[in-house]
Amino acid sequence: MNDSDWQTEGKATFRVGNAFYRPAGQMARDLGVLAAAVHRADVGQLRVLDSMSGSGVRSLRYCLESQADWVWANDSNPEISAVLRGNLERSLPNSFKVTHQDAKRVFLECCDRHDFYDLVDVDCFGSPAPYLSFCLGAVAIGGLLYVTSTDGRSTTGHAPDACLALYGSYARSHPAAHEQGLRILIGSIQQIAAAQGLGVEPVFSLFLGETYRVMLRLVARPQLDSQTYGLLGYCHRCGDYQTVSWRELGRTNCAHDGHWLTISGAMWLGALHNSKQLHKLASLADQWQWSKQSTLLNTMAEESDLPPYFYTLGEIGKRGKLDIPKRSHLIKTLQTMGYRACASHVNIQAIKTTATLQTCIEAARHS
Repeated sequence: MNDSDWQTEGKATFRVGNAFYRPAGQMARDLGVLAAAVHRADVGQLRVLDSMSGSGVRSLRYCLESQADWVWANDSNPEISAVLRGNLERSLPNSFKVTHQDAKRVFLECCDRHDFYDLVDVDCFGSPAPYLSFCLGAVAIGGLLYVTSTDGRSTTGHAPDACLALYGSYARSHPAAHEQGLRILIGSIQQIAAAQGLGVEPVFSLFLGETYRVMLRLVARPQLDSQTYGLLGYCHRCGDYQTVSWRELGRTNCAHDGHWLTISGAMWLGALHNSKQLHKLASLADQWQWSKQSTLLNTMAEESDLPPYFYTLGEIGKRGKLDIPKRSHLIKTLQTMGYRACASHVNIQAIKTTATLQTCIEAARHS
């Protein structure tokens, strides 16, 4: 085996071999490592279930960087056993186990044995929907669930019937559809948890490189209600958005021009992130000299509780028949006008704000 067979990410050195490893996913893994480290510092322990381990890079990093006490590295493919086990044995003490089972079976086993974990990582390819009703059973109350989806086609409105089948939500296409993808995923997990008398609280929600990642904390009381779980309306005529409550369904039109709305949902309409937790993660990132991660986390913290959509600069320019405004100038102008406004982490050419699109257009004319 020569040096070119080995990869390094964070403090982990590992061989990929015939296992799966996607370098572009490092930022999502970095944020997961930070959240796990903060959780361990807060509660005094960290037991991790890495249900779809691949090469084992996440398991290694949770142990080496987040100081996990124990990690269960599972992957359904037994053909990568030598690579996965070899990577863990090379870097870790006897604080792990490796299995090759379907993740649903692992989650059921955890639930049956009351073997609950502080962090359950479900990093699947495609839709996580087949695993969502199972994985909650492996998470300790107060613990973290980190879920991946690469199923952007259905949740952005390009396959609405598939979205309905997978998540119980009918998605339509509009400029803020990638944030919608995060909210549909959170909403689906929230509904499943509520049916079990539980709830989840978003720690952070990340869209990066066509991948959706949500870090959720399992809590003992349902968080779903008619204010936080509802529908999103988009007006194709004027480009504005508004949330739609269940009681208003069927008699809602655009508040700006009275036109009918294109409705998506149901989805999570509450906070996308926990700003207090994000500041903790950003502080730790600063200690570790992770400047890119800290910058991203601070951007996410700013947008945490703003409305569940964003406006793209291109849309503002097109509908206002003006040159595309500079994002920083537009944000400052809106803030001067008394509105909340910030960048969107989902789209670098977009803003999140409490202002309407028409107000954004007027602000752009004076930016």
